[in-house]
This record gives sequence, structure tokens and C-alpha cells, in this order.
Amino acid sequence: MTENPPLPEPITTTAPAARTHGLTKIYGEGDTRVTALDSVDIELGAGKFTAIMGPSGSGKSTLMHCTAGLDKATSGEVFIGDVDLSKLNDKGLTKLRRESVGFVFQSFNLVPTLNARENITLPMDIAGRKVDTEWFDTVVDTIGLRDRLTHKPAELSGGQQQRVACARALASRPAIVFADEPTGNLDSRSSAEVLGFLRRSVDEFGQTIVMVTHDPSAAAYADRVVFLADGHVVDELLDPTADSVLDRMKRFELQTAAAAQQTNSEPPSAQAGA
Repeated sequence: MTENPPLPEPITTTAPAARTHGLTKIYGEGDTRVTALDSVDIELGAGKFTAIMGPSGSGKSTLMHCTAGLDKATSGEVFIGDVDLSKLNDKGLTKLRRESVGFVFQSFNLVPTLNARENITLPMDIAGRKVDTEWFDTVVDTIGLRDRLTHKPAELSGGQQQRVACARALASRPAIVFADEPTGNLDSRSSAEVLGFLRRSVDEFGQTIVMVTHDPSAAAYADRVVFLADGHVVDELLDPTADSVLDRMKRFELQTAAAAQQTNSEPPSAQAGA
């Protein structure tokens, strides 16, 4: 068996941290066939904060899962750094996710029997990697968890738990961090704390963040917002504000409603393509 190529180092160049070419993901067959992504080309800049937005069913979570190596593409190419994910076997994908990719999920995904410190270092402990204590201290102090390291998840607020999850994602200095609706279960104050930390990790540490969100206020923390609809990248917005993101989303909703109305108003023969 051919050995897997070496894993990417944390990215410090202007090359994309991740990219896809012709990425297509299909679920099911026959009448249940759904094309979640349809030949998507995208580059995710290194040292940048990118938000992925779109209506329910647009393919935004599927894009994140395929780009992060959590799900395999039906066709097309996916790269993290210069590593082609399609060339990795299951063991190689597991190693890549463990050593080069960080994850933050809506549901925190903390181990309830471990304290905050143990949850943060867990990925490195599993991988048998030594914890960089200087970097650990930097992350912990930046996110404001120093006085909570001995507390278990049940003893922490939702915002504190998500900050532990963010610290865990960054503690191994991954090439890229994927965050799936990281503020979905948080109040506005906790959301601002978590998003502020993600923003600082980009500005101060050169981290690469890719965040799936439906919230214009959350997307406003990003450098760039990519909009998906029906499995396609349909637009992007640089230097977003909450208002500009909301305006762009309203425009898509109006276009979608107009297209649906036009389809429904056509005679059956036209809808059937006669």
C-alpha cells in the first residue's frame, strides 16, 4: 500500500489553507437522490476568518464536512494545504483531522468526566503529543479560562464550555479550524465572547477559521462571507457588517421567492419541459 503523504504544517504563506475544485456530494439514489454540493470551487485563505452562509439545505454544512475530511466527496478535489484528501486512506484522514484540523461544534462536545484543562489537551493526549505549555498558557489566558481549568463541564456556563471547546480546537495549533454554528446555543453576551476570541485568534495568532453560521451578527466578525444556495456558491462579501450580510440574505430570499413564483405560475407543460 502507498504511504500517505505527510500532513500539512500550520500555514504561514499566502496560499489557501484549504481549497476545493469541482467538489460534488450526492446522497442517496434514484428518487431519494440529493445533490448537496454541485461542482463547488472555493479557496479558503490562510490566516483569514471565512463565514459560510446560506438557507437550510443550501449545502453549507456539507461543504464544511467535506473540506474538513469528515465526509468524503462524491467527486472533485479537496485540499488542506497541499494535501489531497482523496489520496488519504481512513487512517490518514484520521491523522490529518487529529493533527492538522481543529473543530468547534454547536453542542460543545466536551467530555463530562474531564475538567477544562483535560478537555483542552485531550486531542494531543490521544495523539501522544506533548503539550506546548507556552502556547497552552497563551490560549487559556487569551480566552479567559485560567480560573476555570479545574472545573468540569457541568460546573461551567454554556459560554464557558464553548470557550473550552475553542481552546481545545486551537491548542494543537492546527492548520485550520472549522466551526459549525459555534454560537447556536449561546446567549448574545456569550456569543460575543466566543466570536471575539475567534477573531483574535486570526488577528493575533494567524489562525485560519472557517465558520458555518446563519447569524448575520456572527458573520460580521469574519473577513469574508461566502453564500451558498442549492449546492452552489452564489456570492461572496468582503469586510462584512451585520447590515450588509442581512441585506444580501434578503436579496437571495426575494430572488428565490420570485423564481418559485415563476415556476408555479407556468403551465404544467412548461414545468415538464415540453
